Amino acid sequence: MFIEQPPDIARKLYPSALWRMDPTEKKVYLTFDDGPIPEVTPWVLDLLDRYGIKATFFLVGDNIRKHPDVFKQVVEHGHRIGNHTFNHLRGFEHASYPYLDNVKRAHEFMIATCEEGPDDALVEQALFPLLFRPPHGHMTWGQYMVLRKHYRIVMWDLVTRDYSKKLRPPQVLANVMRYARNGSIITFHDSLKSWNNGNLQYALPRAIEFLKEEGYGFGVL
Repeated sequence: MFIEQPPDIARKLYPSALWRMDPTEKKVYLTFDDGPIPEVTPWVLDLLDRYGIKATFFLVGDNIRKHPDVFKQVVEHGHRIGNHTFNHLRGFEHASYPYLDNVKRAHEFMIATCEEGPDDALVEQALFPLLFRPPHGHMTWGQYMVLRKHYRIVMWDLVTRDYSKKLRPPQVLANVMRYARNGSIITFHDSLKSWNNGNLQYALPRAIEFLKEEGYGFGVL
């Protein structure tokens, strides 16, 4: 449970970060980390379109560099985007200057790639306010104090663990069914790790169906 739904003590590490939305409102908020990936992200976008759901994608800058057309698809489909560093860095393993520079580089790639394509209104809707999610949830206090001045830092209320080789697809779905609650920010991954083990394509549509049957709406951060 410590991983799937962080306890209060973990949330207090970054007190101004967003861990959960309004607990009185029967809504959940889907987020996707680590894209854009051409083998995965378009499938996620098509599935969300089918259900009429908008989500938030926390994107790795180097993947934007390698797959700009897939990145533009996320924006063109009307989803929010957030910064997930350029190289998917763990903040605890890096000094503040190189880590923050890596975040800045990812932001610059987002802006430059947006300028090459999507409609201005869609770009505005996708980019602002600026969102940041630290890979693995790792930031030093110094990194956090700087980033909070420029970004709304988004953590999570429920991690599906779809990336895990130790979990089978029904177990990933069970995490959603067990831990989803009002205001949950739910983390999936549009990554090859979650795709190649079959977890994402099994759990995501079934999780959406379950949440709808339970009466949840789907909000956007």
